Amino acid sequence: MKIATAPEMRRIDERAANEYGLAGLALMENAGGEVARKVADILGGAADKKVCIFCGKGNNGGDGFVAARHLAARGAKVKVFLLGVKTAVGGDALANLGILLKMGAEVIEIAGERDCDKAALATAFADCLVDALLGTGFSGEVSGDLAAVVKIINAAGKPVVAVDIPTGIDADTGRVRGVAVSAAHTVTFGLPKPGLLFQPGAAHAGTVTVVDIGLPAALLADAGMRQNAVTATLVRRLLPPRRPWAHKGTGGRVALVAGSPGLTGAAALASMAAVRAGAGLVTVGIAAGLNAIMEVKLTEVMTKPLPEETCGIIGPAAVEEIAAIAETADVLAIGPGLGRAAETVDAVREIVRNVRCPLVIDADGLNALAGHTESLLETEALAVLTPHPGELARLTGRPLPVINADRLGAARDAATGLGAIVVLKGPGTVIAYPDGEAFINTTGNAALATGGTGDVLTGVIAALVAQGLTSHDAAVAGVYLHGLAGELAAGARLAGMAAGDLLPALPAAIASLHGG
Repeated sequence: MKIATAPEMRRIDERAANEYGLAGLALMENAGGEVARKVADILGGAADKKVCIFCGKGNNGGDGFVAARHLAARGAKVKVFLLGVKTAVGGDALANLGILLKMGAEVIEIAGERDCDKAALATAFADCLVDALLGTGFSGEVSGDLAAVVKIINAAGKPVVAVDIPTGIDADTGRVRGVAVSAAHTVTFGLPKPGLLFQPGAAHAGTVTVVDIGLPAALLADAGMRQNAVTATLVRRLLPPRRPWAHKGTGGRVALVAGSPGLTGAAALASMAAVRAGAGLVTVGIAAGLNAIMEVKLTEVMTKPLPEETCGIIGPAAVEEIAAIAETADVLAIGPGLGRAAETVDAVREIVRNVRCPLVIDADGLNALAGHTESLLETEALAVLTPHPGELARLTGRPLPVINADRLGAARDAATGLGAIVVLKGPGTVIAYPDGEAFINTTGNAALATGGTGDVLTGVIAALVAQGLTSHDAAVAGVYLHGLAGELAAGARLAGMAAGDLLPALPAAIASLHGG
């Protein structure tokens, strides 16, 4: 499923009108009807329920006017609050306001503090509230009477249904502009918007339902939109089947270079994740002084002791042996727990420049490339980079607040500039390709906010490459499976899960997509 930015959604609406003759009033009617249906579903029927609908003067408010009419027709007791005065409403919204007034509906203007008091009193007796104040075209900051109304809605303690996007949320980034409505449900039209998938917008949106309002399918699938949602349907299509005649060779070979003193756990997690995600053979290369530890930690993974500079630290002396391991592997993952010693940093850069098999680079592998990203441009291999925002800031020199303010743009720019696939981790993980195509993940939760979960992701992506997926598809599918495993392992708890809990959940996540 495509994801539409606010400008792209405007173009879809314009093309629907200009190329297909689809009137805005028809789309508004369908949109408002879907909102009313959602409200009725939430309340177990609309009859005799009290619903307060807060409308702006634009098209989002027009959707609210339509919803009010439909709910009234279903027997609900509806009060409509209009931010501003009726004479400021225009376009298609005005037509629907006129219909509503002719039906005798109560439309209360909010143009000052006393009007806000009336709204606050009405919400105290309501069963449900509808936020139809501002749509995806909102920019700037919520202030004045609008901010007061948003606070009234949030303070009511009633279920809130947002129309298209909660008021105060930037549709493209998920940022909050001043204050924002906290909805239990958001009914969004045609396609999801990035701001509904990124935090804090996702938290304000609650449960998001994408509804069909009659927009032509060709417009919703336009290849000019370069953002996509990572869904179960997509990943199910990407995952490799496990054939009845499979053996360890058909599962592919993963080579991993990881670990340093105090950080052998990262190597263990990444290598076991590769096993749990279906790789046939996994070999972890680690400094010779730490090999005995890995032999104890791992039973299903082969270990390869590497020449070390000092105890537990690899350097240029290990490059030749790492290259030999990579020659027999389908993919090389490098970085988890590897450390930041100067000798190790030099080795990583040389490995990246010279290895020819697909690469997955994480953690200290990424830190080694900070300030030396030319290694990525010199290599024949396609690399999947898996940074968190801080690592991406070090890798690109871009300030961390700028990255967090526009995750999609930051990941896309990095992928294009580095000639690599960039997996920007965090809520709403972004997978960006060098050609500008990008994906936003829809799985995962706050339980994943613990050390080691990124190491698991490295192993999962590497395992999928080893099983024959392209690096592009492996990054997309791996991120989704990792998030799904987090959901399965965490259950109802969002604190206290350990990264190792993901390992037994990975086969269950894969099985759920295969129908097992």
